[in-house]
Amino acid sequence: MESLRERKKRRTRDALLHAALDLFTSQGYEQTTVDEIADAVEVSQRTFFRYFAGKEEAAFAVQVIAEAHFIRAVRERPPCEPPLEALRQAVLEGWGTVNEAIASVVPVEMYLRMFRVIESTPTLLAAHLRRSVEAEEALARLLAEREGVDVETDPRPRLLVAVFGAVIRVTGRAWSSDGDLSVAAIRDLTRTYLDLVGPELIGSWRQD
Repeated sequence: MESLRERKKRRTRDALLHAALDLFTSQGYEQTTVDEIADAVEVSQRTFFRYFAGKEEAAFAVQVIAEAHFIRAVRERPPCEPPLEALRQAVLEGWGTVNEAIASVVPVEMYLRMFRVIESTPTLLAAHLRRSVEAEEALARLLAEREGVDVETDPRPRLLVAVFGAVIRVTGRAWSSDGDLSVAAIRDLTRTYLDLVGPELIGSWRQD
């Protein structure tokens, strides 16, 4: 059971994160200072740095939660599903349940607005691409384990994840430039773009 001290720490972190995303989405990432975030929660700058290494970590904190939600969804897909179908269903169903994963921290609308901030802020976009490479490697290894193949000798896990990641990035870019920033809109766009992926990586990889 979570202790009183742990609950207080979690509430402080959540409040700082909420304030950071609120400021990032309302006035811009570059224009927001750590002092402004701390002031919004009525804590010191030192307190902010107890919870986050800097603004960038705060900017991606909710994405980390959402990514873990997606990875868990992939891991829980039925083993009989071909790899691409497992990824497809995990991401589409994940958009339907992402609110459950992040609602205790920030509203899903605020999380979605951060997509636009990331896409329009060069430093955040660069960090996002760097983080994507790391996430894709973890996902490739998960798929290899799931399918019973060796990620070091079989190129398909990394190739599929690279294609999948590219589709998700193109989808996010298109969605963030549109007027409809709803979960339904990004889910529908994701489905449309994933349907365009060719047949080479679609089928089952298993030999049994």
